[in-house]
Amino acid sequence: MKLFRLIAAACLVAASLVISAGAQTAARPQPAPPAQGGAAPASTGRIAIIDSSAFSDEKAGIARVVSAMRTVDAQFQPIRTEVQGMQTRYQALVDDINKTSAVADPKTIQTKTDQADTLKRDMERKTQDAQIAIKKRMDDVLGPLQEDVFNSLQAFAQQRGISIIIDASRVPLIYAADSVDITKDFIAEYNRTKPATASAGGAARPAGRP
Repeated sequence: MKLFRLIAAACLVAASLVISAGAQTAARPQPAPPAQGGAAPASTGRIAIIDSSAFSDEKAGIARVVSAMRTVDAQFQPIRTEVQGMQTRYQALVDDINKTSAVADPKTIQTKTDQADTLKRDMERKTQDAQIAIKKRMDDVLGPLQEDVFNSLQAFAQQRGISIIIDASRVPLIYAADSVDITKDFIAEYNRTKPATASAGGAARPAGRP
């Protein structure tokens, strides 16, 4: 049972549903115009599709994202193991109560029931605390990456004359031709220019105990 399955799509891709490559939001400054004599930006007008859920794919995703998620997952492995052990003990108590309730002393059954209830409460509290701690750690680790991926995607689109990118993991699509899907090309470009061996935000920082 994987109690704390890390889902990258929820933690990494907080970029807008439809990313406009031609216009920045108010919080993002407009890029400076090219100097005189410099190359003019590519003409815009294309619409492209990207599947941001692929960024966290273990084999074909963004290497920095996968590395950061593995780091966080490893940091919380001890608490995950502890909770799984509590769940095993709780289930053993429940099974024992069910098997012996008809023949065992009522006081013994009540004692075991109280133990199971206490264990269940402790398990639920520890699970909730761990989930909060994991979310915070994921935000800390993936926040800088999220910003960098957004900026890189925006530059990628502008260089290729793309005006709008629709995230297929967030918007239901009836049909999209393969030629408009830039997911693999963007991931390959990002991995080429920013490999996982380079600095990846807070991925290497040690996590505190949840």
